[in-house]
Amino acid sequence: MTGSLLPTPLRGIVPPMITPLEDYDTLDVEGLQRLVEHLIQGGVHGLFILGTSGEAPGLSYRLRREVIERVCRQTAGRLPVLVGVSDTSLAETLALARCAAEAGATAAVLAPPYYFPLNQLELAHYVRKLVAELPLPLVLYNMPAMTKVTFEPETVRQLLDEPRIVGLKDSSRQLDYFLTIREITRQRTDCSLLVGFEHLLVETVQAGGDGGVCAGANLSPHLLVSLYEAAAAGDQQTIAQIENALTIQRQIYTIGNGSTPSLQGIKCALALRGICQDHMAEPYHRLSTEHRDQIGTILRELDEQ
Repeated sequence: MTGSLLPTPLRGIVPPMITPLEDYDTLDVEGLQRLVEHLIQGGVHGLFILGTSGEAPGLSYRLRREVIERVCRQTAGRLPVLVGVSDTSLAETLALARCAAEAGATAAVLAPPYYFPLNQLELAHYVRKLVAELPLPLVLYNMPAMTKVTFEPETVRQLLDEPRIVGLKDSSRQLDYFLTIREITRQRTDCSLLVGFEHLLVETVQAGGDGGVCAGANLSPHLLVSLYEAAAAGDQQTIAQIENALTIQRQIYTIGNGSTPSLQGIKCALALRGICQDHMAEPYHRLSTEHRDQIGTILRELDEQ
């Protein structure tokens, strides 16, 4: 089975799906199934698996392939599936992309390879080398906080002459950068620009962005979908109402004393909702009983909205 073409452009809410785990190298299969259906029933416009929220760098290649195969099989073409293939090795990136294409994924998503420093010339060369062998359309992933490398605007401008590059996800949290890239991507009517930071969803959609890859949609997909639709329609009253609920939910993202409180909190909340387990990929761990109780209180407050 080969990958399908990406809707041009892809618009809406595409959750960066978490990876439910039973332990550091065992997938919570039933939890994964429930999570996929939870997201689809919540009205999302696509799924992005094996990104930052999916803890991809902490997962074995065997487990990553299992996630790809199971999600694509369960989704069965009901909505686009974007697969993170970022790695320090070009060969492993291509191997994951081939697995994704064979499973029926829609597109591959690539952040700059991390560890070794890269200048923009090297980065552009790397992407072009990859695109030449890639079996799927490619979405660039700007995540400088993790990779320490930015897809600079001029590099994006040059790379968009590659027709198989069909979008960019921006997780820089820099509105000025997003707006600059928006002007560049307008040269391609089939190119999507999605924001990765939930707090900027309304502002970027109203500035011409195509939607968001928002981790909070794992927990409340209907809220983020409704927020996107209200932003696209310019419905300020509905935006204000939804933001009130999301203000409560966002307290979850700050609970914990580790390095990944947002991800730990979302996984914990999903576990309390009975959707999936909240094990983390090593070296991270699930939240304490005290923190779980705090999240339970927030969920009850959210339910009362």
